[in-house]
Amino acid sequence: MPRRLYPCTPTRLTTWLDCPRRYRMAYLDRPAPAKGPPWAHNSFGASVHNALAGWWRLPLARRTLESAGGLLDRGWIDEGYTGPEQSQRHRGRAREMVERYTATLDPRAEPRGVERTVGAPTARIVVSGRIDRLDARPGAGGDTELVVVDYKTGRRPLSPDDARASMPLALYALAAARIFHTPCHQVELHHLPTGEVHAWEHTDATVARHVRRAEGIAAECEHADEWFRSGLPGSEADSVFPPRPGPACGWCDFRALCPEGSAAAPAHKPWDGLADISA
Repeated sequence: MPRRLYPCTPTRLTTWLDCPRRYRMAYLDRPAPAKGPPWAHNSFGASVHNALAGWWRLPLARRTLESAGGLLDRGWIDEGYTGPEQSQRHRGRAREMVERYTATLDPRAEPRGVERTVGAPTARIVVSGRIDRLDARPGAGGDTELVVVDYKTGRRPLSPDDARASMPLALYALAAARIFHTPCHQVELHHLPTGEVHAWEHTDATVARHVRRAEGIAAECEHADEWFRSGLPGSEADSVFPPRPGPACGWCDFRALCPEGSAAAPAHKPWDGLADISA
């Protein structure tokens, strides 16, 4: 019988790489363990992403800077902040960010997809995920080519190496090309806080390397999933799903349930991931 392809998302694969114990809690344990409080930086990022997606869904005549700011205000998510005052300050920052970014866009350049779910099979896996924006642009020879656009709202500076090394972006490029039967090699990180665009042009060979890497990680996930479903005794759980304690444990949603993670790093407050702005 043909081997069943393993269904996965890039997030699932990177979670396994980061910490197998967190992977188990997030994807396998049922009932799912309770998470910690919501993170303000996640609320900030989701608000910005939703506003930009909504802007592209407006009729062409309404794709204005004022509309972008209004979408941000109406869809603002205020979870994780210290209170209304901090939330309001960062809402103003987010609105400015969205308006500044949309000012650089051509509202007539209709994307091929916005918040578009794509997927594709490989020799070993079926990978799927959601693209922030999928552009259709003229290629070097005049033919249409697709470009994967990923919005970033975090405070960490980025570079083209981040786009090059991103396994999710490479997998999205593969899936988009398969679905639309159109070449897709360029991936872009649009860093909204700075307005910088960091692009990378993949080749078939570099995409294939990312696919092989994803298949290798997925094989480990599949093996661990099978152990879990077979009734893995609790005393053996750490041999299959070991913790990987480190500084990132301070941001983990399951930190309170993980002694090793709690000892590895102090807990961050829900608003610690926000960029500093004056009152």
